[in-house]
Amino acid sequence: MTGETEGLDLRNFGSGVVIVLAGAVLGLAAVVLTARRGMTEWPAALTFGGLIAVGEMVQFRVDRTRNRAPIATSAALGYCLLRGPEVAVPPDVAQIIAVTAVATAAGVLPRVVAGLAWDAVVSSRRLLSVGAAAAVFAAIAPTDLSWNGSWRHALPLCGAMILAVLSAAVLDAIVGAGQSTERHNKPFPAALRDEFGVMGRIGMAMAISGILLASGTSLAGLWAPPLVLVPLLLTQFAFRRYSSAQRTYRTTVRSMARSTEIAGFSSPGQNARTASLAVAIGNDLGLTPARMEALEYAALLSGVGQLALADPSPGGASLLRSREERQQAAEIGASIIERSGVLDHVAEIVRHSNDPYRQGRASNPDIPVESGIVNVSLAYEQLVGEGSGQTPGKAMENIGLGIGAEYDPVVVESLRRVVGRGFRF
Repeated sequence: MTGETEGLDLRNFGSGVVIVLAGAVLGLAAVVLTARRGMTEWPAALTFGGLIAVGEMVQFRVDRTRNRAPIATSAALGYCLLRGPEVAVPPDVAQIIAVTAVATAAGVLPRVVAGLAWDAVVSSRRLLSVGAAAAVFAAIAPTDLSWNGSWRHALPLCGAMILAVLSAAVLDAIVGAGQSTERHNKPFPAALRDEFGVMGRIGMAMAISGILLASGTSLAGLWAPPLVLVPLLLTQFAFRRYSSAQRTYRTTVRSMARSTEIAGFSSPGQNARTASLAVAIGNDLGLTPARMEALEYAALLSGVGQLALADPSPGGASLLRSREERQQAAEIGASIIERSGVLDHVAEIVRHSNDPYRQGRASNPDIPVESGIVNVSLAYEQLVGEGSGQTPGKAMENIGLGIGAEYDPVVVESLRRVVGRGFRF
């Protein structure tokens, strides 16, 4: 399932239900508490709440796993960090959470009416992270902000801002890693590594924008948000361009993969099934997102070299061909992929995807493990896929006979775990 779907995005649900409920309870409690205490600094609340709502309305899917709303996240963090001469009464933790919750709901409503995709889990995660940042900042931020002429005086406040943002990032990364472990059976340390990698690329831009929003508003008043909004919009534009490029890239690869099915060199859906199994194994082995993407593309394109062979394999069963024919097809496929100029790593995976383990990776560690994953995935698909007739147990038995000679033992063991968890094409 790729791209945006209409309505509520349910793919994160499972532990996601707990996250949504936690966010809803936290937001509702904050709204009730703030209503009893009364709001402070209404102009700032309306300004930052408006930014959060707009950011939520224009959220988008950037990495196939979650929606992104950089404007909403930056504005929410900025509202957390308000403290300075232009902020007479800084908002307390409950008010920060309440404004974020109400603004998020206001931003989501137009998407619901329009039937656009929205991710309740991601919105709830943002609310929980903002709550953590607000609590940390309230606990450690200095209250005496009188200027004494020295820049050193600002260091404690800057330090408090950075620690608050880091607390939000760490909480969100832990929650995200837990979800990835649940949904994709990825080892938690690897999932946490991936989350911090995303934080380093995308989260840092949102955190810096939030700090700039807070600092500018605290020093210059509500004249600052419109000025800081320009780099925020540029960040949003850059993220959307990246997301669009990813979708185009993926569509192109899938179109190339379908060429073998159209020509009769692979059975309908064979490449997609092989890729889905390869991705499941890659997740089990804890590969990085960049390697996972290359693995998926390599699995999709692993049969493209067969187009150079004289005749299709019966039913797309390339395993029925001789070793020489399969390796020739892999080499031709790698050469075709290399001509794109942007899929070199994918080409290397495909080039070795038919190498026997004993003559390949066992003696040459430079051969990527992804090649062994594609080899095993294709073998399992051809044994279990549509029209093959073998049960998963029988297929595992046949593949097990080739452990250490034809197939990488590490990959086969991962396949056992994936199949044992009930993987189905």
